[in-house]
Order: sequence, then C-alpha cells, then structure tokens
Amino acid sequence: MVKVATFFGMTFGAFLFWQTMDKVHVWIALHQDEKKERMEKEIEIRRMREELYREQKEKDSLA
Repeated sequence: MVKVATFFGMTFGAFLFWQTMDKVHVWIALHQDEKKERMEKEIEIRRMREELYREQKEKDSLA
C-alpha cells in the first residue's frame, strides 16, 4: 500500500513539475516575442525619424 501511494505521489509530482515547466517555457517564449517586436518597432521608429530628419534637412537646404 505504501509503495502504491509513493508511486502515485511521485507520478503526480512529476506531472505537476512538467506542467509547470511547460507553462514557464510558454511564458518565456511569449516575453521573448514581445521583446523582439518592441525592438523591431524601435528600429522602425529610428529609421523613420532619420528619414524625416534627412528630408527636412534637404528641404531647408533648398529654401
């Protein structure tokens, strides 16, 4: 009886551990995706700002 209860307890503990690890991996992956998207947006904003600055500089030099 003790062996059965121990086996059940260890099996249940392993199940909980793997479920928790799965959730942790999903959470990490989502945050990495969010970070990547945020960095891509910042790069795009920087690129647009440089382009607008360049256009303004050309406009000022022509005037």
